[in-house]
Amino acid sequence: MGVEKKEIINALNTSIKELQQGIDTHCYLVSSLLADGVDDRSLQSLMEICPDRKREVELKTAIKEAIDVIEESRRAFKSKKLEGLRKKLTQVLIDAN
Repeated sequence: MGVEKKEIINALNTSIKELQQGIDTHCYLVSSLLADGVDDRSLQSLMEICPDRKREVELKTAIKEAIDVIEESRRAFKSKKLEGLRKKLTQVLIDAN
């Protein structure tokens, strides 16, 4: 078996494991929602373990940090490219909400 074929098989296996974890998480979420007495606090806890939600929060946080750094450096560096990047990242966050 060639190196490329092994890499493809490993990538597929990793992808399948991630998909299965996602399915398991969604089954847990649906079961929890169908159970009696799901309040806002329980729902918030469930949302925090949802992989897509966690990734979304991490990405938004990273984008906000990048915007802050660009904003701070704006005074030291008068760069149109940095200004454009800051505006673009800001728009991405606005559009995401």
